[in-house]
Amino acid sequence: MNSNRIKFFAIAIITLPLFVLLMINTNTTRTYARVDDDAATVYKTKCQACHSPKAEKFFDPAKPQEEQVTAILKGKKSEKPPYMPAFEEKGITADQAKALVDYMKTLKTPSN
Repeated sequence: MNSNRIKFFAIAIITLPLFVLLMINTNTTRTYARVDDDAATVYKTKCQACHSPKAEKFFDPAKPQEEQVTAILKGKKSEKPPYMPAFEEKGITADQAKALVDYMKTLKTPSN
């Protein structure tokens, strides 16, 4: 009976921290997923460095949305660097790319 209690406590001591770690890690992943869905946050973290805070560089809002989405997903080489990297391989989806294009258009409006 005594050895069974020792085994039980040994298993509990080993598995409890793993369970807690799993719960913490799961919640962190969910938080990051929600942040990535926000076009403004994605723009600030992945796009703003090249395109500027007001999307003034290398962005033409008059181009068709599909062309812009393709450039975000597949990348685009211009005559000289910097080249537009492919963000599809970095986890950006077509819906997120469309949201980014829409967000960038709001940055280019005269009221901003």
